[in-house]
Amino acid sequence: MTIVLGANQYGKAECRLVRIDRETPRHRITDVSVTSQLRGDLDAVHIEGDNAHVVATDTQKNTVYAFARDGIGAIENFALRLGAHFTGDFDWITGGRWEIEQYQWSRIAKGEAGVEPAERPGSNGYDHSFVKASDEKRNTIVTVDGENISIVSGVSDLVVLNSTASEFWGYPKDRYTTLKETTDRILATSVSARWRYLTTELDFDKTFDDVRSIMLDAFASTHSLALQQSLFQMGKQVLEAHPEIGEIKFSMPNIHHFLVDLEPFGLDNPGEVFYVADRPYGLIEATVQRDDAPDAGRAWDTVPGFC
Repeated sequence: MTIVLGANQYGKAECRLVRIDRETPRHRITDVSVTSQLRGDLDAVHIEGDNAHVVATDTQKNTVYAFARDGIGAIENFALRLGAHFTGDFDWITGGRWEIEQYQWSRIAKGEAGVEPAERPGSNGYDHSFVKASDEKRNTIVTVDGENISIVSGVSDLVVLNSTASEFWGYPKDRYTTLKETTDRILATSVSARWRYLTTELDFDKTFDDVRSIMLDAFASTHSLALQQSLFQMGKQVLEAHPEIGEIKFSMPNIHHFLVDLEPFGLDNPGEVFYVADRPYGLIEATVQRDDAPDAGRAWDTVPGFC
């Protein structure tokens, strides 16, 4: 038996970075976490401790910050720039993985803070004032494998809820079944979705905004008999509108809302008061894909949490 080195990668994880674009008086904020991991001729460092081919993880971190000086733009394009740099400038680095998670900020609207604009110092205060949005995050993973480049982008922690137009009935029952059938329930979930682009030449910001909008429209407009049905409609409508996407994967937990029994207090509860259980929860996962999409290669190798 011979012991050999298998697949490996290394880099600097979760480089937090905030960039303020100040080209105009109306500033723009980009808040991201960047992970850079390199692959290539790295046998010697593992087997012999020879660092000749090790681009230090600290160097990778510094490169992320230095590249941000020229702007970030769409996170997909920023990851592609990093990948091209490391595989182009270091002959022994033949590939890698660049993951970016983007956190959402919203511009504070006039009057939203309860203060009239005239009361604020300066005339453009709202041009540089922001409020942290929800926990929703935009993300991407760019994988370089020799000449092959793949992009998997998506969104996580996108919490949605339909207060009606959802049913759940007709399921098999045995001695352990206690759940009652219903023709009117709250349907809520936290959407994590990832989709694979079939091209690197794209307006990624515009496409992301449209995919997100389509998913929300599909969730809201589907009279759902199961969360799986809503999931499929979300994926189907995205693929119908965007031929540049090969497949889309979802991981969608149920956020269970249970009707509170108010009878002990002499009160009725006509579907108005609920308590929310955070665990255990149903976890629905699926891939919606084109039957003729080109092979994904290594695109999904390091995207955990999706079937």
